[in-house]
Amino acid sequence: TLKECKKEEKADREFQKKFKFEGSINVLTQMMVDPAATEKSGGGKNLPLRRGEILDVIQFTNQEQILCRNSQRRYGYVPRAVMLQL
Repeated sequence: TLKECKKEEKADREFQKKFKFEGSINVLTQMMVDPAATEKSGGGKNLPLRRGEILDVIQFTNQEQILCRNSQRRYGYVPRAVMLQL
C-alpha cells in the first residue's frame, strides 16, 4: 500500500543518514544467523540478533562486520562470526 511504501522510504532515508550510506540500497545476498549463536538485543548501530533469522546483506563492511537489514526493515551491523551462507 501507499502508506507502507512511504514508511519504507522513510526507514531507508534514516538508514542512509545514520550510516552515512551513499547511493541506492541494494541487497547483495541473504545470510542466516547461526542457530547456535547467542541472541543479542543490539543497540547503537548493531542489529538485534535472533537465532535462525534470515537477513539481507547490504554491505560487507570489513573482516568483522556486515551491514544487514532484518525483516522489520531495521538496519545495523552484525558480526561475521555468527553469519552462515544459505
